[in-house]
Amino acid sequence: MVCRQLLFLALILLVLFTSFVENQAVRAADLSEAKGAFRRGDYSQAISIAKEAVEAGTWHEEWPRLLIQLQMNGGEYSDALSTYDDALRRYANSLPLRQLGVEVYRYNNQPEQAAAEQAKIFELIQRSPARYSGSENLVAVGRYFVSRGEDARKILELFYDRVKAADPKFADAYVATAELALAKQDYSVAAEALEIAAKLDADNPDIAYLTARAWEGSDSKRSNLALQRGLELNPQHVPSLLLQVDRLIDRELYSEADEILKTVEGINRKLPALWAYRAVLAHLRGDSLDEQSFRDKALEPWPQNPDVDFVIGTKLSQKYRFAEGAAAQQRALEFDPNHLPARFQLAQDLLRLGDDETGWQLAKWAHESDGYNVVAYNLMNLHDQLKTFAVLKRGHFLVRMESREAAIYGEEVLEWLEVAAETLFDKYDVQPDAPIVVEIFPRQQDFAIRTFGLPGGDGFLGVCFGRVITANSPASQGEDPSNWKAVLWHEFCHVVTLAKSKNRMPRWLSEGVSVFEERQRDPSWGQQMNPTFRRMILGDDLVPISQLSGAFLAPKTPMHLQLAYFESSLAVEHLIENYGLETLKKILVDLSVGMPINETLQRYSGSLTKLDEEFSLFARAKAREFGCRFDWGIDDRPESSDPVEWQAWLETHADNYWGLRGLAAAWASKREYEQAKTPLLRIMELFPATHLDTEVLTELAQIYRALGDTNAEVTALLQIRNHQADGFPSLVRLMELQKEQQDWEGLAATAKRALEVNPLLPVTHELTIQANEALGQESENVRSLQALAQMQPIDPALNHFRTAKAWLARGDQQAAKRALLAALEEAPHYRSAQKLLIDLVDKVGVVEQSEAEQPVDAE
Repeated sequence: MVCRQLLFLALILLVLFTSFVENQAVRAADLSEAKGAFRRGDYSQAISIAKEAVEAGTWHEEWPRLLIQLQMNGGEYSDALSTYDDALRRYANSLPLRQLGVEVYRYNNQPEQAAAEQAKIFELIQRSPARYSGSENLVAVGRYFVSRGEDARKILELFYDRVKAADPKFADAYVATAELALAKQDYSVAAEALEIAAKLDADNPDIAYLTARAWEGSDSKRSNLALQRGLELNPQHVPSLLLQVDRLIDRELYSEADEILKTVEGINRKLPALWAYRAVLAHLRGDSLDEQSFRDKALEPWPQNPDVDFVIGTKLSQKYRFAEGAAAQQRALEFDPNHLPARFQLAQDLLRLGDDETGWQLAKWAHESDGYNVVAYNLMNLHDQLKTFAVLKRGHFLVRMESREAAIYGEEVLEWLEVAAETLFDKYDVQPDAPIVVEIFPRQQDFAIRTFGLPGGDGFLGVCFGRVITANSPASQGEDPSNWKAVLWHEFCHVVTLAKSKNRMPRWLSEGVSVFEERQRDPSWGQQMNPTFRRMILGDDLVPISQLSGAFLAPKTPMHLQLAYFESSLAVEHLIENYGLETLKKILVDLSVGMPINETLQRYSGSLTKLDEEFSLFARAKAREFGCRFDWGIDDRPESSDPVEWQAWLETHADNYWGLRGLAAAWASKREYEQAKTPLLRIMELFPATHLDTEVLTELAQIYRALGDTNAEVTALLQIRNHQADGFPSLVRLMELQKEQQDWEGLAATAKRALEVNPLLPVTHELTIQANEALGQESENVRSLQALAQMQPIDPALNHFRTAKAWLARGDQQAAKRALLAALEEAPHYRSAQKLLIDLVDKVGVVEQSEAEQPVDAE
């Protein structure tokens, strides 16, 4: 009887167990389906499945967690709170659940409860650490400590790396690593972790979104592909949509940004970031009432949310509105004084506003509070180096330079900046209200860190933030640097126009005015029309004025970026020629009060469509005018280096620019320089004098050198000098030939241009000195001799002696005396220096006695 009862009970238990297993399998399938729908953006289906499971009382904590995530994603914050409160009764020891609870309480305006929840998480970890040793819990513990601002490197080591070592296929550990690295601007670590995560969890739109952010600053194409992938996986993925908005704002495509924000609003109309971005757009449109209204709506769910003003301020700073950006960060810090991102962004804003004292203090605090922040670390290292820089002051300017470079050409920098100020302040009716800070870096990496916070920034010669300019010195640019005078003129023009517009001008207009003003100062400066630009402008690459800002954000190639600069300068030239300089200044004033660029352009042109059409005609006419006597066709060009093939092709393509270039290159490759010369000379004949092709001139100069035709080489090099802002190797070669020919006037002129390109090499100063001595202009040699003294001359005593003679030629006997004493300090038995010093002392003594014998006027 007992055996029969046991057997009956066993059968019942077996049936119940089988039913339980089957039910769990069904629920697991349902959970997978719900998560899949969430990832795909099918939020209504996902929330329906999750609600059903939670209401059925399914014993699996992932169900309420998923439901809370879905409710938060949709802005159902009060429903999420109810779900959380119910779930907490069953899963009180769940760290991932409680972490969701912190956010739920905040977005239901219960900050005290959120803080209590944070404390409870720490209490649970302390009470039973062994309970939380699994992969999911260790990652959750790591994220908890990240939220507390603990040492990021320790978090990586003790939690995320530990999980990856024990469970290498746990994708969330890599995601958490990437989140932390991105927060600290360590993009390489983030990209590496996300590459692994994507292999483990290929259909996760969060991973694609984070990958887009990781590559954003270093590889725009890769970043765009990742963002595109994320939106393919989930067209309603809110973080990816907001990243699109962010980029559209950069490109000043505000209407398109608005449209995407409408999509976001359809998903979550209460999302703080939605209204924060709308506040940014309202600010950029000059609508202060809407801006305040949108900010208020962003703060409705959580009135003390520091991220709202952090987002607003960061975006405004990216638009060069540093003062407004700094004010927003200060508001964020009023909500949360320990908000590290806001505090560090404020530090960078203040440094770009020229408030160095407070800016560096905040950067130091950020570094000490967060040792893993890569940008803060880099900035503080740079700060230590800046302490060793020389500080030069004159007029409107404070210049910081490496001490040796300051001794070599610091005075010329100050003088040149004053010339720029006198010219451009008056031209644009601007009066400076504070000193203008200029920092010149001998290492490109230091320039990049000061400017962008991270190494990189290749291709940038200088950057202006308003009244702070950072620039690369010639020492950082290799053997062929850019003309430093042209660079400073360009950047100072930004100072002027940004002041006029109160930092509220689009990038294309700012760059366009600067490049235009370069050409106004010196026709060889700035970008010029060239065969590549001609082809692009007459092709499909010309961008309308109304869309020019986008040309800077995501250029197809580096050449498209160069075209954006050139085209912007043509746009400014068109505006001035057709509407006048006064109209351009009125546009800058309109921008200063918040009027959008396209609105003010329409105000003076009549309509944007008309302006775009006018500009298209203007730019294309300029392109056609360039080399108008050439055939520019490119069809059926030979692919080989056989000059016979090129010659045959040219018979049916007379005066084709590319054919003549190809024929010259083919002959030159065979060292047949006489034949190579002929097509290049034909190119020079066909170009008007105002449109010389410096690439062709450079090839000609090299051919003349190979042929030993020195006079012709000098002629070509002179044309290069007069039509190119830099080209240092050509300048050095020209100086060598002019010295050989004893063309001292020509040498002095070439050396002057060479010093505008690279004043840091002894050869240019030596040749300057020789030319001036031959011309009887020793008084012009003081600066070159002083520069040579900083370059470890072979005979320092002789250098001091020559400096003394130069000072005497200027009539400065006291300076000459100091130089002679320096010469004798180096070489006490230097007879010539001794004799000159004795003569000088005798003359000075006579002068002093004569002055002492003058009668004193009676009072």
